[in-house]
Amino acid sequence: MLWVLFLLVAWGAAAVSCVRLCLAAARLAPPRGALPRGALPREPRRAADGPELTLYETAFLAGGPHRVADLALVTMHLRRRLLLAHTGWATVVDPAGHDDVERTVIRAIGPQGQSPIPPVRAAAAAADAVRALADRLVAAGLALPGGAGTDLVSAVRAVRGAALLVAAMGTAALLTPGREEGPGGSGIPVLVWFGLPLVLTLGCLAIARMEVHPYSSWASPAGQRLLDRRTAAAGGPEGDVLMAVAVRGVRAVADPALRAALGGRGTRNVP
Repeated sequence: MLWVLFLLVAWGAAAVSCVRLCLAAARLAPPRGALPRGALPREPRRAADGPELTLYETAFLAGGPHRVADLALVTMHLRRRLLLAHTGWATVVDPAGHDDVERTVIRAIGPQGQSPIPPVRAAAAAADAVRALADRLVAAGLALPGGAGTDLVSAVRAVRGAALLVAAMGTAALLTPGREEGPGGSGIPVLVWFGLPLVLTLGCLAIARMEVHPYSSWASPAGQRLLDRRTAAAGGPEGDVLMAVAVRGVRAVADPALRAALGGRGTRNVP
């Protein structure tokens, strides 16, 4: 009857992961009673401060605060206000930042004008300017409150893992002697008992895909739809590079030296 232990493990993993997914999805749902009776919900604003997403807003919805910091560093480097060396150091060229995020980057580098890039990125991501950007996007209905999206993504992964575990436990049960029928000699095949938690996990994944897909750590469903439509950048080739960084992150940078700098390698030597 060793297969019974496999069944208990399968049911436990399926139940815990599915409950976790339901709770995470429920936290993303708008509260009931928020609108007067008979009123129609308003469409979220297309952007926090204008008719379309800015590059910083796009970066936040796509990758969160650290993506915003990376975008600011690349922008300043391309516009010759900052030098990002392949050794992993940042050097200030123009100390006058053009927005709050850039000014935060310059302050994080310090009065000496040089600093390793990783602490600068961390300071910029945690700055008040980025938090204010996040608050505006949340208020506009385009971003999720802190941690909510991360919990959902993690919960979906947990359910997927539970489904694989159920399948593995069922396979192991097939190789276990004395598996001809279910508990108590009920006559129900063993695989049926494992099929139930498998159906539970796959059903939860299907519902989640219909209701809350795509799974994003930062963008709300409305924000994700707007982000999907924001595929073209204005301003020529440089704008294309910045949009690629905002949407896909550092891996979109074609320059290997710049990619190495943002990867944080080689910070032992000053450029």
